[in-house]
Amino acid sequence: MTEKLGVWCAGEDWCPVSATASIIAKKWHPVIIHRLLEIEEMGFNDLKKEVDGVSSKVLSESLDDLEEKGLIEREVISEKPVRVKYRLTEKGKALESVISEMAEWGRKNLQAVEKEQSVA
Repeated sequence: MTEKLGVWCAGEDWCPVSATASIIAKKWHPVIIHRLLEIEEMGFNDLKKEVDGVSSKVLSESLDDLEEKGLIEREVISEKPVRVKYRLTEKGKALESVISEMAEWGRKNLQAVEKEQSVA
């Protein structure tokens, strides 16, 4: 069994929704999880290409956060030059249905807008 994350609202019935949202609602977290669900294992540069639009700094911070929360694991492949592979943990893989439902909802309810009318 995987270790549970500590949350401040654990006694409240709405807490599981709020706590889960706080983890996956960060801008790039669900995209990173989605890509790792599809491709399973990637190095930093490949992941950066797959998560188009994220800066290296933000990707690095997001990966650190997801690793700290036990959703991804990082494996150092070589020291010189440093090569690292990222993959989902069992806890991260357990988000597959959530991420799939988010994608399905988006396909049904979102549409592209002109670049000049970009949504905030």
